Amino acid sequence: MPMTITSTARRGAAVTLVLTIASFTAPAGTQLAAQVAAQVASPDVQRSQVHDFKIVTVVDGLVSPWGFAFVSGGDILVTERGGTLRLIRGGTLRPEPVAGVPVVRASGQGGLLDIVTHPKFPENKLVYISYSKPNADGTQGTTAVIRARWENDRLNNVQEIFEAKVWSTGRGHYGSRLAFDRDGFLFITLGDRQVPPTGDLEHHPAQDLTTHHGKTIRLKDDGSVPADNPFVKTPGALPEIWSYGHRNMQGIAIHPVTNQVWTIEHGPQGGDELNLDEASKNYGWPVIGFGVNYRSGTQIHTGTTREGMTQPINVWVPSIAVQNIVIYTGDKFPEWKGSFFVGGLVGERLVRLTLDGTTVKNVENMLQSRGRIRGLRQGPDGYLYLAYEDLAGGPSKLVRLEPLRRS
Repeated sequence: MPMTITSTARRGAAVTLVLTIASFTAPAGTQLAAQVAAQVASPDVQRSQVHDFKIVTVVDGLVSPWGFAFVSGGDILVTERGGTLRLIRGGTLRPEPVAGVPVVRASGQGGLLDIVTHPKFPENKLVYISYSKPNADGTQGTTAVIRARWENDRLNNVQEIFEAKVWSTGRGHYGSRLAFDRDGFLFITLGDRQVPPTGDLEHHPAQDLTTHHGKTIRLKDDGSVPADNPFVKTPGALPEIWSYGHRNMQGIAIHPVTNQVWTIEHGPQGGDELNLDEASKNYGWPVIGFGVNYRSGTQIHTGTTREGMTQPINVWVPSIAVQNIVIYTGDKFPEWKGSFFVGGLVGERLVRLTLDGTTVKNVENMLQSRGRIRGLRQGPDGYLYLAYEDLAGGPSKLVRLEPLRRS
């Protein structure tokens, strides 16, 4: 399977329209000149390789937004990592948090994480939320997933449907993103909880099928285990596991045509990955990879390949701290249809990848140095929505990208 290594030193094609039209001259008083002047006055007009677009603020005032989901009547539910669920209605952020959220261990990278709706949400009103769950005295945490009914502007009938067998005092690598495939199965990504990649790498917990460290999970919508999961009949293996050998996956998308599962994961210092996440496959962490230890730059892996371990489709060296992934299917940006979009925390960028099957043909860096992109989804209206995160915990915003006619 072909793999692409993307150097983040390569300049993307995304530049502001102000730069693009700086040398443009149009007759005074013409309609075109007026359009150009209006666009120059707007700092949120952008040019990409195939589409011009503007950035429209949906709401401001969020605090560390992490995930969001579209529910009835155009409402949007947004998770804030600190443990609050917020409601956006009619373009306004409601001041009071949504009731019904469980107690969250908001420490380090942990907190209230992803949120998705059930494929039959219009009928059953079910939403699913992942979060870092504390133990009784709050000294340890793990990743858990709840299911609840969205009614009367609150979470009702809250049920925990999954609890990862990964209790630790660690402050990071919880994962966690959620996605339903077209068969109604729920996929959950889990991090390795920062277990050091030292010693006997083949016995790191991410390589161990008796734990949930560094795994992709596949469940039925009620939390039960599908009978055809790949390790159901493997002695000692946890039956929820779909794939293993991951570091910290913070993005998952289901391909709308093939139903393939695609995930992205943070590498260490270097080596972020885009993976075609297939049943029973071992993705190698920490035995193989492309990164090195933070600060020291010393070696982690035994190499970049190993028989029986699956190669990524794309690798970012150095890392961009990949965050969330969307496969665009809308009609608002026709030339983006089928493109993969990935958010980046480092470099504060939106990346568009064009693939031919499993071969990356083009990588375009967009929206650079505008903020850390934490949340990313396609809306039911066909626009692309982004949640920015302020690293210091200051006010953050949810925006959408809207197309402009290319001049």
